[in-house]
Amino acid sequence: MDKQDQIQAAVFRRLLAHLDARKDVQNIELMNLAGFCRNCFSKWTVAEAEKLGVSVDIDEAREQVYGMPYSEWKEKHQLPATPEQLAKFEQLNKK
Repeated sequence: MDKQDQIQAAVFRRLLAHLDARKDVQNIELMNLAGFCRNCFSKWTVAEAEKLGVSVDIDEAREQVYGMPYSEWKEKHQLPATPEQLAKFEQLNKK
């Protein structure tokens, strides 16, 4: 791995650690503000692994992102989305 890849990998690990420290920030808020969330990282991990011929299960990818099984994270940290959050999400994602 070259230095640029090492730096990018370290930055990604730092971003995941930051999100882990900010469990109060809900995925719906990330989606509404930035257009991506923790689940996107999981899906991107699977997609990029496939491009390299590596099989990564979505649940495995989610556990890497969330630091625990996704079902456990949802139970402990995910709040129901408010009607306002859902309306904004729908407005931003109209096709």
